[in-house]
Amino acid sequence: MNFQYQKFQKPILYSAIFLMGASIALGGKQMLSRNNAEAQESLPKGVEAIASTRLPIAGDTNFVTAAVQKDGAAVVRIDSSRTVVNELPDIFNDPFFQEFGAPQLPNQDRKEVLRGTGSGFIFNSNGQILTNAHVVSGADKVTVTLKDGRSFEGKVLGSDSVTDVAVVKIDAQNLPIVGLGDSDRIQAGEWAIAIGNPLGLDNTVTSGIISAIGRSSSQVGIPDQQVQYIQTDAAINPGNSGGPLLNERGEVIGMNTAIIKGAQGIGFAIPINKAKSIAEQLISQGKVDHPYLGVQMVEITPEVLQKLPAKFQVSSDRGVLIVAVQKDSPAAKSGLQAGDVIVKLNDADVNKPENLQKLVQDSTVGSNLQLEVNRNGKPVKVSVEVGTFPNRAG
Repeated sequence: MNFQYQKFQKPILYSAIFLMGASIALGGKQMLSRNNAEAQESLPKGVEAIASTRLPIAGDTNFVTAAVQKDGAAVVRIDSSRTVVNELPDIFNDPFFQEFGAPQLPNQDRKEVLRGTGSGFIFNSNGQILTNAHVVSGADKVTVTLKDGRSFEGKVLGSDSVTDVAVVKIDAQNLPIVGLGDSDRIQAGEWAIAIGNPLGLDNTVTSGIISAIGRSSSQVGIPDQQVQYIQTDAAINPGNSGGPLLNERGEVIGMNTAIIKGAQGIGFAIPINKAKSIAEQLISQGKVDHPYLGVQMVEITPEVLQKLPAKFQVSSDRGVLIVAVQKDSPAAKSGLQAGDVIVKLNDADVNKPENLQKLVQDSTVGSNLQLEVNRNGKPVKVSVEVGTFPNRAG
C-alpha cells in the first residue's frame, strides 16, 4: 500500500511508477465561449440554467480541471507518527556482560519515532475525514493539513483493518467537502482522476480510466481484506493512500489504497459506497461487525481436481470447494466439512470464492444462509447462522 512506515507497514506491494502524461490542447477563451453560446441556443427553454452550472463532461477539454477545482480543497495530507521501543536482547542482562561490558552497553531500551504520510478527504463539513486504516493505525499522533495550509491535530474515530477504512476527526467547522458518487453504477472505461500527496508531492493530480471493477482481494494480493476493488490506470504512488478517486463529474467514486509491485498503470481503490458504509459504522459505534463463515475455499477447476488429495472425493465440476473449516466458526457449528462443495447460497449459483465472499459480505450478522452442498456426490442442505469476523487490531 501507499503508506511508508518502515517497520510496521503491511508487507504489500509498493513501487514508484513514473508515467509520461499526454498533453491536452486547450481551446481559446473566445472559441469556448462561442461554443457554449451555440450549445445554449440549442437547448429547450427551462434547462439553460442547469446547463450553465453543470461541470464539463469528458468531451470538454477542461473536465479534469473542473473536477479538481470542485473537490481539491477538500483533499488533505495526513502525517502520523508512532513511537516504538526497541528492547535490548536478554543477553545484555547476563551478569557476565554486566560485569565486563557494562561501560560499553546501553543502559536502557531505545525509543524510535516512525513517521508516515498519506492522504484523505473531508466528507462532512464538521471535520470528518475518510482515509485508509493503514495510514493512521497504531499512530500516537495524527496531523491533518488542509490545502490552504492550516494544520489540525486529528483524532481517529475508528479504524477497520478488514476493509482498510478509517475516519479521522479534526476540530473545525464549515470545511470544504467532496461530493460522493455512486460506485455501484461505474463501468470500466469511464474517466478516473486521483488526487493526493504521493512521495511528499502535495496536491498531485493524475488521470486515466477505470480499467476494471470488482477485483477481489486475492487478485489484488491482499487476501485478508474483504473488498471488491476498483482498478484504475490513473497513477497512484506511495502517499496517495486514502485520497479520492473521482469521476469526470468531480464525484468521489473510490478511495485509493494499493498498487502492485512492479506493475505500471495498475492501481486499486475501495468503492466509495463500501467506504461510506464502513465509515458510518465507525462513527456510530467505533467498530465494524463483518459477516463471517470461517471457511477456506478454492474454485473447482480441472487443475484443482487433478491435484486434490485422496481424502477429498469430489464428483462435482462446479461450485466452490471447502479445503478447511476454522475451529469454532459458524461454518464448523453448522456441520460444514473440508471436501464439501458449495454450489448455491440462498438459491444463487456459486462458482468462484469471490462470488461466495460477496454474498456473505452482503448478508448481516445473525442472519441465516441456506447452502446447497455436494458432499461425496450427494446433495446436502446446510443452514449457517452468520457470525462476526474475529476482531483484530486496525
